[in-house]
Amino acid sequence: MVTTTTGSTLLQPISNAVQLPIDQVNFVVCQIFALLAAFWFRTYLHASKTSPLIRHVVATLLGLYLALFCFGWYALHFLLQSGISYYIMVIVGVEHMHRFCFIFALGYLTLCQITRVYISDYGQYSADFSGPMMIITQKITSLAFEIHDGMFRKDEELTVSQRSLAVRRMPSLLEYLSYNCNFMGILAGPLCSYKDYITFIEGRSYQLKESEANGKEDIKYEQIEPSPNAAVAHKLFVCGFSLFTYMTVTQILPVEYNADDNFTATASVPTRVIYLYLSLMAARPKYYFAWTLADAINNAAGFGFQGYDKNGTPCWDLISNLRISHIEFSTSFKMFIDNWNIQTALWLKRVCYERATYNPTAQTFLLSAIWHGVYPGYYLTFFTGIFMTQAARRIRNNIRHFFLKSPNIKLFYDVLTWVATQIAISYTVGPFVLLSVKLSLKFYSTWYYCLHIACILILLLLPSHSKQNHLPKTENLQTPWKKDLDGETSLSEQNSFPTTNNNCNQRQEIVFRHKTEQQ
Repeated sequence: MVTTTTGSTLLQPISNAVQLPIDQVNFVVCQIFALLAAFWFRTYLHASKTSPLIRHVVATLLGLYLALFCFGWYALHFLLQSGISYYIMVIVGVEHMHRFCFIFALGYLTLCQITRVYISDYGQYSADFSGPMMIITQKITSLAFEIHDGMFRKDEELTVSQRSLAVRRMPSLLEYLSYNCNFMGILAGPLCSYKDYITFIEGRSYQLKESEANGKEDIKYEQIEPSPNAAVAHKLFVCGFSLFTYMTVTQILPVEYNADDNFTATASVPTRVIYLYLSLMAARPKYYFAWTLADAINNAAGFGFQGYDKNGTPCWDLISNLRISHIEFSTSFKMFIDNWNIQTALWLKRVCYERATYNPTAQTFLLSAIWHGVYPGYYLTFFTGIFMTQAARRIRNNIRHFFLKSPNIKLFYDVLTWVATQIAISYTVGPFVLLSVKLSLKFYSTWYYCLHIACILILLLLPSHSKQNHLPKTENLQTPWKKDLDGETSLSEQNSFPTTNNNCNQRQEIVFRHKTEQQ
């Protein structure tokens, strides 16, 4: 398949040699350049050696150069979207800016996605300009809500998470552009909070994190800046393995084969189930590669330090976007979601889920579908995800306590739920990869919509009330961004102790997730 590019064609010989589209080659080369620039940025433009102004200017100019190289004049959309959003914040005021910025940024993104999909290159997984715009949209909307929380709402009206993220002053235009378009995250993100980014640029993140290691000033670890080199090396190894897998295994297990007439007519049900699982698992390494490389770039620049673990080892996972082992061995639908595209899940929580007044689960899945794009397959996936999430919650609440009586029974339950989760995930996200409504409906029809029907029956037959009185006390823990549909508040809201910044708050969220997953 031949694709066109609006970016530079300087690397066309490499594209021809490796038989990959030029836009994908541009993306990988620019990310490698960003990685090298990140090491240079940390070494020669360290916060202790230069001013935040210089760091903002350099980070922004490098980011815009990479955008121009990859996307040509389409990169102007990044400046236009950011510039108009900043103007909206200035003229509208803090009371309503979050609504206007949300509507404009998401609307602008959707318009660009419609233009790209239905005019330019329908069905092609190219490294198009709407990808970076998705991240910029997250940043624009997140910051608008954070400024609204910090400059308009009263502290007692905010949750612990909102209070820690709240921004108390309007950023300058340079700070705003640097946050949206810096070279570390312009191409693949990930999303980070504005306060974390500014803290990094000003060189204050390490002191804050080291003080948080045990909550005392006279901590046992020396207050020196930890090196990210080991974390970067590990993540680059993961990138290399993911890229190798994508270039080999993924090519021989096409997801489209699940809807092939001959295959569905001749293959047995177990064969189809196994192929469905393997083909969707093989589709994930490209995301592992892109997100892990983006995380490594930020770490190489010195951004992403989360604190120290109990052994004093520095953790560089503040803005990590996935936990691969938790994804591949997830034993619940929710565990998979919690560890896949983590920063987007946090964004959905912060701008939609915890602010929704009616059916937050459905509203969150709808926003996620709109943000992802305009392919019908996206909407089918997230529509199915609503039923899957609620049915999985209903099953867990009603039967899980029967399997906690002994380790052997619990192990059997874990194996059973792992199999069920992998099948449910593969069934749900099939249309996300197939994209078109015709192929997606054909895919579901070959399975007779069996899991859709099963979810509806579960929701109709099983009681909605949780059997938590049968569970150990620790089983009542839920992840902090998941309010129960019956009105149960999240852990992040139940805990009222003060927190000084988003890093601490996000660590709190991650700790509770791990506790829940280990039960």
